[in-house]
Amino acid sequence: MIKVLVADNDALARAEISNLLKSQPDISTVIDAPYDCELTNLCLEFCPDVIFIDIQSSIQINKEIVESIPLGPALIFTSAVEEHAFYAFELNAVDYLLKPLSDVRFYNALTKARMVLSNQTSATLIRATSLLEKIYPKNTGEYKSRLIVRDPGSIRLIEVKNINYILGAGNYVDVYLLDGSNILHRATLTALVEQLDPDIFIRIHRSSIIRRDSVYELRSNDNGDYTVVLKTGEHLTLSRRNRGKLEALLEE
Repeated sequence: MIKVLVADNDALARAEISNLLKSQPDISTVIDAPYDCELTNLCLEFCPDVIFIDIQSSIQINKEIVESIPLGPALIFTSAVEEHAFYAFELNAVDYLLKPLSDVRFYNALTKARMVLSNQTSATLIRATSLLEKIYPKNTGEYKSRLIVRDPGSIRLIEVKNINYILGAGNYVDVYLLDGSNILHRATLTALVEQLDPDIFIRIHRSSIIRRDSVYELRSNDNGDYTVVLKTGEHLTLSRRNRGKLEALLEE
């Protein structure tokens, strides 16, 4: 089912589009709002698949509005001025409709939007990722405070403060949390260790990263390695090549 947002300062225009959508069985929900409302927040709340948006005379204003919209929705621009059409396609619109609206053109544009949505096999995940990035902006600091983990059909947000240790295998890592659960994440251990604060996490083996304050005990082994015992009971290996990090682990 398709959710539609109609953004236009003309209440009659919004009502006309809403009325045209009533006959479409695959349209589940329609919400309308003025063009100059806070579209970003509205998109975050409503997560539309298609947006009908009135185009303004200033290309800069249009760009600012469009850039504020999370990725994913198919955009259909409307305007009472034919000359504004090139603005719409410059902003990657699916189609452009001239007011007063023609029923045939309207439904053709809606069909184009459906085709775009059907071709975006990962449209839901793209939109969800975008929404999470809007809600949780990228860190201004050097290191990550959260990980966005893509599962089949869903996206999870993992707070770094909840990570206990991480085990790597090729292009994937297994992230173990302090509550005992674990999450598979597509990333290399080498890339991930660069994104985590070294004051909090330390790599003790080519296949493992641990939280410093999770360490309970260090045990020396006959082969020169150390066994790192975590407070949660896990036993991990600190390899000989990483023995230089032993002092760092013992720091208060």
